[in-house]
Amino acid sequence: MAEETFRRVFRKHPAGVAIVTAAGEGGPVGFTATSLASLSSAPPLVSFGVGRRASSWATVCAAEFVAVHLLETDQQQLATVFARSGADRFAPPTSWRTGPHGVPLLDDVSAVMVCRKVYDLPAGDHTLVIGQPVYAREGAAARPLVYLDGRYGSVSR
Repeated sequence: MAEETFRRVFRKHPAGVAIVTAAGEGGPVGFTATSLASLSSAPPLVSFGVGRRASSWATVCAAEFVAVHLLETDQQQLATVFARSGADRFAPPTSWRTGPHGVPLLDDVSAVMVCRKVYDLPAGDHTLVIGQPVYAREGAAARPLVYLDGRYGSVSR
């Protein structure tokens, strides 16, 4: 299948929007991910992909712990900042603090999980990361941010 055909097919598939963060020697890093998946419940495992050309790739792959943040529908701007190449993602107005295991935690998100990385798997132009949550914090009832056909949107109940 051609790459463009593959991309067109997946533009029709809605995906939840998350931000993955990690601590690095040069400071915190993070990126917007639409590949987050619940992989297993016993033991709890999550997976996500990080592009090998992404500025955060080396830090995420070297990290022992990462944080996965689930976004609310009104956090499109935050998702855009963390998706933009070259942006200072942790500068104001981004509100964050250092959390368990030294990972950067974003404030006011729907939920966050700090995960111990258990596996990195090269997968095409990405690395598939599998993590085991060791800490979680939930916010109020979620109105999740989703990505469909190149745009952000929401899901109503």
